[in-house]
Amino acid sequence: MIAIRLGLFLSLILLVGLAAFPLYALRKSERIEETVLPLRSSLGLLALGGLVLSAIGFLVLLASMTGNPLGAPDWATGRSILLETPIGTAWLVRMAALATAFWAVFSVRSTDRRLALVTLAGAVALGSLVWTGHAGASEGDLGLVHKASDLLHMLAAAVWLGGIAAFLLLLRLASGRDEETRMMVGHRALGEFSRVGSVCVLIITGTGLVNAQILVGYENLTQALGSDYGRLLAVKLALVGAMLLLAAKNRWRLTPALGTAIEEGETGSATAALRTSLLLEAGAAVTILALVAWLGTLEPTASMAMS
Repeated sequence: MIAIRLGLFLSLILLVGLAAFPLYALRKSERIEETVLPLRSSLGLLALGGLVLSAIGFLVLLASMTGNPLGAPDWATGRSILLETPIGTAWLVRMAALATAFWAVFSVRSTDRRLALVTLAGAVALGSLVWTGHAGASEGDLGLVHKASDLLHMLAAAVWLGGIAAFLLLLRLASGRDEETRMMVGHRALGEFSRVGSVCVLIITGTGLVNAQILVGYENLTQALGSDYGRLLAVKLALVGAMLLLAAKNRWRLTPALGTAIEEGETGSATAALRTSLLLEAGAAVTILALVAWLGTLEPTASMAMS
């Protein structure tokens, strides 16, 4: 289940982040031509991957609840879960949203409309994961706050991580006769992303503080560090800090260096340095998502303190 949750986080976050990236970071002509950053195949695979992982995840959930093997699911129980529980409703919404995104990728001709529809459908699918984690179990007014905070947290993370993936694609594609064009587009897009990324960081920080208070409680920090949940959360926060340092380095040092290299006509070393930094940032992000997938299966410290 942890592996499936990680796969879903990765596929849905990248689906939203990659689809949104051209809308705010590229010019209309660059989006229409789809030569600078072709994304159609990638978005289609991500939507399809989300559908497959969601289906497998439901079968695993059903098997864990009924004790039946994966190959012989209890469909009566499965029908009850889908029609009578919030988790089932969230699953149906996710499947419909992902099917819509997959259809839009290959059927909507207008690039801007296609990207906007995939972003919106992907955001709905990503939001459905709120009901599969700790926020889904929260009730009352506090539960609404928790769900809203969790949703904003994931959407901001999707835009940030999708931007990292988009820049890695731009750097990988920047070769041959299109190298200069892609480098210039990438450098300009980095400036656009830095502003959007700053907003994302603020949202992630604020919602992270809200979620931490709800799940752990700052009065329980000492107790938290003595639990598996608290230790994993501490590692996650350390990795987020590392990502913030790398992002600051990209914005204030490596991006200006790339601009200078473009003017001088020698981008090799500047591109390599930026690619290395982005790969480190992406590696930290994947590790964070793996920790989030694991944390979702553990009982938060605040819950243990109240029980």
